[in-house]
Amino acid sequence: MSTATYVLAATSSGVLDVVAAFVGGLIIAGALVGAVQFGMRVRDRELPRPAPGDHPHLPDTGPVREQREIREPDEMPHGEGRERLMPYDLHHSGSRTGKDQRRRRWLPGSSGSFGGGGLGHV
Repeated sequence: MSTATYVLAATSSGVLDVVAAFVGGLIIAGALVGAVQFGMRVRDRELPRPAPGDHPHLPDTGPVREQREIREPDEMPHGEGRERLMPYDLHHSGSRTGKDQRRRRWLPGSSGSFGGGGLGHV
């Protein structure tokens, strides 16, 4: 075979590769354009976005702050002359505001947990 035959074979397969890449690029570009058009149609069918006036606003008093309080459990009421209490005999809360509102603090020497490394409650 001569050099001309090799050149002709190399250029013919190269042209086919370029044409295949170009057709593949056109297919991908067409698919992307179709996807964008489909997305625009779906978005047009959706409900409109809320206006700025539709969003919630802060109260006039400002933001709500955290309220801390020490709670203590209520005593379980005893039935008066009954055998047992029913759920409707109890009130809605199982605790009430404590009389002492000072926070409990950690005491040195009381680890508070098993294996905490301290001596424990002495």
